[in-house]
Amino acid sequence: MVRVLRSCIQSILKMVNSFIGMAGIAMILYSAWMIRVWQKETGDLPFSSDSQYPPPWFICTFLILGAVFCVITCAGHVAAETANGCCLYLYMVFLVVLIMLEASLAVDVILHPDWDKDFPTDPTGNFDKFQKFIKSNFDMCKWIGLSLVTVQGLSLIMSMILKGLGPHISYDSDDEYGPDRVPLLKNAPPYAKNETWLRINDKASR
Repeated sequence: MVRVLRSCIQSILKMVNSFIGMAGIAMILYSAWMIRVWQKETGDLPFSSDSQYPPPWFICTFLILGAVFCVITCAGHVAAETANGCCLYLYMVFLVVLIMLEASLAVDVILHPDWDKDFPTDPTGNFDKFQKFIKSNFDMCKWIGLSLVTVQGLSLIMSMILKGLGPHISYDSDDEYGPDRVPLLKNAPPYAKNETWLRINDKASR
């Protein structure tokens, strides 16, 4: 029963965790599109050291966030597949830090109406376009943000449940044979012990 429950939790965690990865891939693709537009307009790459323009922080932020989301997704898939305690702990730490950052950003936006003035000027103009898009489609963006946070919360809960269930039990050792057989082996003559262990190893190899 525990094995079936663990398998279900692993499958759910992988499925929910995939949404975080899709969000990260979408951010990376959007960053690639902005880099392409920047290169067409300026003729330089945004990360070039000899560029005459200030660094486009908005493109860098989106690219880094997308990479972080993809790394968290990979860590979640590894943790869900192995059900290893260290991997699950690391994955939960990533999720907690990410959720805390998102919560602090949301609180800053709610408490400070002029939150956009805290950011430096974006030379690409993409930040202003992104801000106008959010304002014109606020309901859709709000539900997308809430869905993403919900997915992250579900991933955290699933990983905690999986950690509570414990790791996989290996059945390759001799411990799978119950202790009720041990006295029989202890009291049996030497040749009977050898035959018994040969039968056990033969069954295990099959």
